[in-house]
Amino acid sequence: MDTVLDEQNLVRNEEGDFRSEFLHAVEAALEAEDIAEVRSLTGDLHEGDLADLLELLKPEERDQLITQLGHEFNPAALSELDEGVRDQLLATLPAEVVADALQQLDTDDAVYLLEDLAEEDRNAILDQLPRLDQLTLKKSLEYPEDSAGRIMRTEVISVPPFWSVGQTIDFMRESEDLPDRFDEIFVVDPAFHLIGSVALNRLLRSKRHVNIEDITDHDLRPIQAESDQEDVAREFERYNLSSAPVVDQDNRLIGVITADDVVEVVQEEAEEDILRLAGVSSNTGMSDSVWGTTRQRFAWLLVNLATAILASYVISLFDATIEQMVALAVLMPIVASMGGNAGTQTMTVAVRALATRDLGRVNAFRVIGRETAVGLLNGLLFAILMALVTYFWFGRTDLGVIIALAMIVNLVVAGLAGILVPLGLNELGVDPAITSGVFVTTVTDVVGFFAFLGLAALWLL
Repeated sequence: MDTVLDEQNLVRNEEGDFRSEFLHAVEAALEAEDIAEVRSLTGDLHEGDLADLLELLKPEERDQLITQLGHEFNPAALSELDEGVRDQLLATLPAEVVADALQQLDTDDAVYLLEDLAEEDRNAILDQLPRLDQLTLKKSLEYPEDSAGRIMRTEVISVPPFWSVGQTIDFMRESEDLPDRFDEIFVVDPAFHLIGSVALNRLLRSKRHVNIEDITDHDLRPIQAESDQEDVAREFERYNLSSAPVVDQDNRLIGVITADDVVEVVQEEAEEDILRLAGVSSNTGMSDSVWGTTRQRFAWLLVNLATAILASYVISLFDATIEQMVALAVLMPIVASMGGNAGTQTMTVAVRALATRDLGRVNAFRVIGRETAVGLLNGLLFAILMALVTYFWFGRTDLGVIIALAMIVNLVVAGLAGILVPLGLNELGVDPAITSGVFVTTVTDVVGFFAFLGLAALWLL
């Protein structure tokens, strides 16, 4: 145990980041083509650490590391890589090297490596595999993207109900094709229809002569292979599952999903929602090229430019008003900014609630009322605060009243926009995580400028 901790301390610092001296040592060994040193430094790394190291290296160094490690390279590291690094490596590694790695991985990890490849490249790799492995992976790849069939592991242990505990244990001892880790076995009929499961601890505590049927748990929550992976994650959360069988439309057992698969799904979906809220592609990574990143972000920035021009146009309608009172130009960004922040807060909560199915038609009106009340209360509080600030700053009570009224109007509108825009887009079948931000920001900017400058034009001039 102490040796493992010592090795970890040599690789990572207290914050969990790679030590710069370790990274420099690996880069120097790769540059010198010192295979013995490369293997000494990285050969015993955990798959997660090895994946992190590959992501930190330059593209050409990644290929060198895998080549120089040879058979000591842990192929499980490939399944831990970000999509951008994974695709770059698979595009440069020989098909036979990738195929060799796939044979050492569970099907869910192997599918992750293959799913985004061009069909020609994918087939070149699959042709290097044994016939049975080819058919298994091709079948998994036929399921829809982001479905249970894509993230399931097909390596399962299944037995008939009439077997005894002793027969089952002997079968597992003698079989050479068992999953690396498992905590339950599944009970199926001759047509492979799912009957139930037996927890491994219950199996080991039972007498050898006891029939499997007598200790089978029939209270299962099987998952359809076509189910969306987000729905799978919700099932695991709702019922505290550690694993769940996957079945086809005829209730035949075809795989299993475990908690580690769901953790990856939750992380992936959370990252995707965060990136989409910022108008960034869900495939964006720190290793992407400058041109590729620029191309991904340009379209969204162009949309934002159009909305900014719209807000500027609203300001231009009151240019004569602003010219007569410079204080308006100083204060108007405050109203728009407060509205934008308030709208973003509500929108973020709404988008997340829609994603987790906590917000829908049943409770939409109640939530809209709640956000309106929150916007009104915040508007009143900040209206009083800004009225005082404006009075002490510019010495004008009327200007304080105007910004107070504009603040109330914009924060109420921001709360409504933050909830109504995601709901409306969701009803139209458009992902609210992708497009809500630009609409909410536009509404709060336009309403904020119009309310403040419009009230000023009516009241002061």
